[in-house]
Order: sequence, then structure tokens, then C-alpha cells
Amino acid sequence: MELIKSIKVMLLPNNKQKTKLFQYANTARFAYNWAISRERENYKSGGKFISDNDLRKEFTQLKKQDDYKWLNNISNNVTKQAIKDACNSYKRFFKGQSKFPKFKSKKKSTPSFYQDNIKIKFSETHVKVEGFSVSKKQNKQKLNWIKLAERNRIPMDSKYTNPRITFDGLNWWISVGVEYEDCSTTPSNNGIGIDLGIKDLAICSDGNTYKNINKTIKVKKLKKKQRRLQRQVSRKYLKNKKGECYCKTSNIIKSEKELLKVNKRLTNIRHNYIHQTTSEIINRKPMFIVLEDLNVKGMMKNKHLSRAIQEQCLYEFNRQIQYKSSWNNIKFIKADRYFPSSKLCSSCGCINKNLKLSDRTYICPDCDNEIDRDYQAALNLKAYGKNVIQSVA
Repeated sequence: MELIKSIKVMLLPNNKQKTKLFQYANTARFAYNWAISRERENYKSGGKFISDNDLRKEFTQLKKQDDYKWLNNISNNVTKQAIKDACNSYKRFFKGQSKFPKFKSKKKSTPSFYQDNIKIKFSETHVKVEGFSVSKKQNKQKLNWIKLAERNRIPMDSKYTNPRITFDGLNWWISVGVEYEDCSTTPSNNGIGIDLGIKDLAICSDGNTYKNINKTIKVKKLKKKQRRLQRQVSRKYLKNKKGECYCKTSNIIKSEKELLKVNKRLTNIRHNYIHQTTSEIINRKPMFIVLEDLNVKGMMKNKHLSRAIQEQCLYEFNRQIQYKSSWNNIKFIKADRYFPSSKLCSSCGCINKNLKLSDRTYICPDCDNEIDRDYQAALNLKAYGKNVIQSVA
């Protein structure tokens, strides 16, 4: 059985390539919006849903008009897939899987476009994008090859699925699905229960504790810089206010770009730390992993803890553990939301209902068992996992 893994790599385009990338992204947005407007017009006139095949035929005729000849300079696969995406968004809406499709805004939407999975090529250091330069001259053909930020990250001789190029406000990225062979070995080591928290990111039942990255000096300095830049941008907007409207000057754009860099840096540090933590847990090859089904939405309502919970990226930790477990044939178990992992004594099974959030040490009223509450929660989650496996067997 083959497994599709998604790989995302940063691109390092030159100025000419950046111009072409934005042209492709804007054309994809135009084709998407055109398809949605055609569907709306057709619905108002009493017609049925137009298939993406019919819309693409219409779009080919549109290219022949003098006002839309500029579309011929862009690869045909970019517009084809954008129209298909628009039709898929309608299909998801009809099935009740998403909201009603909206037009993509030039200011707010993420610039992105599709590349043909057969025509795209990868080398150790570059990726070949289709249609940047039609000329066969060697110096012109160089425009098609965009440098990758990481060497040998994407395998060259492989089947690719859904290649997409996106812009996050600072850098261009390419994401592509690559086929890998599924892991055949099943781990036989002891299972692990993981208790997620605010004081520490994760406490494992095997004794390993992963600290909160947001308490490090590096992150604290970046957060201080972030606050200063936020105040700076706010002051500049108030200074350039004209009546009820806010005027966006070039200095405001510069400050916002600096703020975006700091925000991206903080996000990358947190996600990288979670990747390192989850990979380290998976590399121990446990038989099963148990995580609590936390009500993060409810926890965020506490105004004193909401920021700390948000910065911990608990959902991202959960997501990474799940897909990495499936890659390595590790059974992932989600404990019931109302399972009393912290209040349950790991020795005698007594439930201490009077335990408060401020009590960091658990003292059992029955057997006088004294233990760290987070470590006990991890032990209880491990026991929960064992019971689930035994009941299935």
C-alpha cells in the first residue's frame, strides 16, 4: 500500500520570476471569480449547475476575444484548475460541507495557483515551472527553473499529486504530494499517555517532559518586539487618519511588513518545536499513544489563560501526533473529554472532586498518594489506552 505525504518547500525566485509568479496567481484568481460569476448568473436566469467541463470550453472561447488575449500568455493548466476549484467549492456547498462560495479578494485572499503534476520537474536544487518562458534558447529557459531553499528535499523520480505554489505575504512556497511505501512494521514498545498543559507543553507517562517554548528568552524578546511594532503601526494609522478613513502610507506598509516578519518568525519557532517534540515521541516507537480530547474552544473563554493556550498550539500538536502515528503504524487513541485524568488516583482509583487548577500536586484522600498532577494524568491516560486495546482484543 502506498502513502501520499505532502512536502512544502520555500522558493527563492529572482525578480523576473517573482513577477511571473504574481501574474499566474492573479490569473488563477480571475478564472476562479469568473467561474463563480457565471454560476451565479446562470442560477438567477433559472438554469442548472454548469459543469467545470462546460465552463472550461466557455473560457477557451473567451480567450479568443481581443480584451482577454492576455490570458494566452499564462499556462492553460492554471486557469483550468482554478475553474475546477470553483466548481468543487459549489459541490461542497451543496453537500453541506462548506459555506456558500465567495469571490476571491485581491487584498485578502492568498495568492496561489496550480501546476500540472506531469509537466512539473524537480532537480536537487530547482523546480521547473511550466510556461514562464516559451523560448527554447538556453538563457531564456533558465526563467522556468526556480531555486529551492532546501537541497534534495523532494525526490526527483516520483509521482506527484496536486502541486500548488502559494505566497504567504513574505515568501513563495511549493507544496506537493509524493507517494511513499507504507510502513509495514508494527511497534511493540510500551504505550505512552500524553498530558498537554500550559506550564509545560507535554508530560509523557514514560517520564519525559517537554517545556513551554514560549517561556524562553528568545521568544520573549520577539514578543516584546511584536508589541512595539503593533503600537507603532497603530500610531501611524491614527496620525494619517483623514475624517473617518485611515490613509495607508508607504511607511505604514513598511512597518506592517516588519510586523508580519516577526509574526511569521514566532509561528515558525512554535511549529518547529512541536515538530521536534512529536517526532521525538514517535521515534520511541510506542505501541499506542493516548491524548485527551481537550475542549480548546471552551478553555479559550478564560480571559486569564486564553493567550497562553493559544500560544501553546495544542491543536497543531494533536494534528501532528495523529498523522505521524498513522505513518508509523502506531495506534492513536483519543480519551473521552470527560475522563477525569487529573482527578483520578493512579494507585487506588479514587476520584478527588475537590482538586483545583492551582493544586499542582495531587494528594489522594484515601491512600495518601502524593504525585505531580500532570504526570499522574499521563499515567491515567496510558491506563485508559491499555483498557481500550484490551476491550477491542
